[in-house]
Amino acid sequence: MPVTTLDPNTALIIIDLQKGILSYSTVRPIGEVVKHAAALAEAFRRHHLPVVLVNATGGSPGRTEHTRNFGKFPPDFADFLPELNQHPEDYIVTKRTWGAFTNTGLDEHLRKLGVTQVVVVGVATSIGVESTARHAYELGFNVALAVDAMTDRGADAHRNSIERVFPKLGQSGTTKEIIGLLSTRGEQAATLGGGQ
Repeated sequence: MPVTTLDPNTALIIIDLQKGILSYSTVRPIGEVVKHAAALAEAFRRHHLPVVLVNATGGSPGRTEHTRNFGKFPPDFADFLPELNQHPEDYIVTKRTWGAFTNTGLDEHLRKLGVTQVVVVGVATSIGVESTARHAYELGFNVALAVDAMTDRGADAHRNSIERVFPKLGQSGTTKEIIGLLSTRGEQAATLGGGQ
């Protein structure tokens, strides 16, 4: 289902677009994903809506079947990509789990701002993005996903999230469609304000 509307108080959550991920091979070129995420961030800021920048500095403890190496990261591993043009008012979440809500205070922060919907983008589609979208949905937020502003290391995982999981969590669309809805939303607010 395409994104049909954005709530008056919608936040953008950008997952793990940090220097440490640039070396990973991805299904969609990471440069395109960053370009779309940066355009969304600029549009949200222009409309005075919250932007949340999320980075990862490690992983959860616990045994898994896949070997995980959380050794020493380079000093700039968690630095946000400069294209995101980090602003002082952006809310920063540093996580050690897949999703941005677990043990981070993000839910409380968004509730204080009166946020009722989130747009989630970033990497990886099937891990950080999906986990954050699932948690947002379970917490009662409306969820939208800009599918051209995300990518994954595996084509099957990326496709599974977009085609099978995301339709159960919210609405998906493109960066252009979401920015268009932000503009429409702004015009409606101006019309309502002008008519009083």
